[in-house]
Amino acid sequence: MYPSANGRPSTPPQILAAGSRCRLARGAGIRCTGTLDEPGQDAVLDRLLDLVLVLALRTWCAGANTAPAWYRALADPAIRQAVRLLHEDHGRRWTVAELATHVGMSRAAFAARFPALVGEPPLAYLTGWRMTMAADLLRDGEVTVAAVAHEVGYEDPFAFSVAFKRA
Repeated sequence: MYPSANGRPSTPPQILAAGSRCRLARGAGIRCTGTLDEPGQDAVLDRLLDLVLVLALRTWCAGANTAPAWYRALADPAIRQAVRLLHEDHGRRWTVAELATHVGMSRAAFAARFPALVGEPPLAYLTGWRMTMAADLLRDGEVTVAAVAHEVGYEDPFAFSVAFKRA
């Protein structure tokens, strides 16, 4: 119950969804109608469904046995920082020693801990991240392979093409 202007409890506001989003909205506990079309409804529903998705993913990832390895790895401060560095500066020519220095670990300890928590070595993770970004850019179809190669950290489009086909 929500307080009203006169101080007495009132019922919570109802959010209504219409059309094709109705099935998704029902899963979030939102009452659906096929006829209501209020101004701003699409924007509200988009944000609401984003919120529901984020909450569902957080709940799923909180389960110790169901969370992906990379998500569980983020609980380790040094590995979380390394993953952040790889994401923020994906074009850099990283080495394991450089990453270890940036996160305050020895190279040997970092080289052992990263794959144990993430599921693959740091440079393999970086290559996978680069290829994921490249696939997104190429899917848009508005950029050349050479531009995508440069964007994701490859100086040579041919080397990028080889790595992309391998991934």
